[in-house]
Amino acid sequence: MHLFEVNVTKKDENLVIKWQLSKIEIPLSEIVEVNYDNTFGGEEKSAIRVGNPYASTDTVVIKTTKDTYILFTNIGGMKERILSYVA
Repeated sequence: MHLFEVNVTKKDENLVIKWQLSKIEIPLSEIVEVNYDNTFGGEEKSAIRVGNPYASTDTVVIKTTKDTYILFTNIGGMKERILSYVA
């Protein structure tokens, strides 16, 4: 795992997002939508932003019943990986 890249895994029934020293666990049952965001910093102003927005090729938005998360990453296929965990 590279310290500067966002890492997404599944642990039990949770989506685990790790970046630098941060760790976020989201229950898979609370995820309602996963999409790409083509704006620079993400449309939702109150969203929780994870990763470095500069020089990131993909911006993935995870909407849950409680919060919205915006992941800035250079790892291709992250949206598809997250969707495979939710299915």
